Amino acid sequence: MAVVDNDQRLLESLQDLLESEGYAVRTFPSAERLLANGVFALDLLITDISMPQMDGVTLRDVVYKLRPELPVFLMSGRHEYSAQGIPNCFRKPFDAKALLAAIDRALNVGVVEVRYEE
Repeated sequence: MAVVDNDQRLLESLQDLLESEGYAVRTFPSAERLLANGVFALDLLITDISMPQMDGVTLRDVVYKLRPELPVFLMSGRHEYSAQGIPNCFRKPFDAKALLAAIDRALNVGVVEVRYEE
């Protein structure tokens, strides 16, 4: 599993949360760093939407071209994404239990579309 965010504190927090649940997690400070490391060994991707250079929506689209079956979850602190109804998107600060439940569903059932989570 990989987490991409330019906020180091969030990366560390998510890594701690996911590792406490038994997940192996790799973190990346940018979309470019993730892509340079490759996406073929991943079982799930969590990415921030608002990042410099390549944003999370663009990253998701690039990843889907390479791995259309890979579950991708988006995170954002911006409220306008809720109005757009972007699937598999969690608003920061997110509910850890809801995120963990969505990850569990995606890894154990396949990609399940989750509408914007408050």
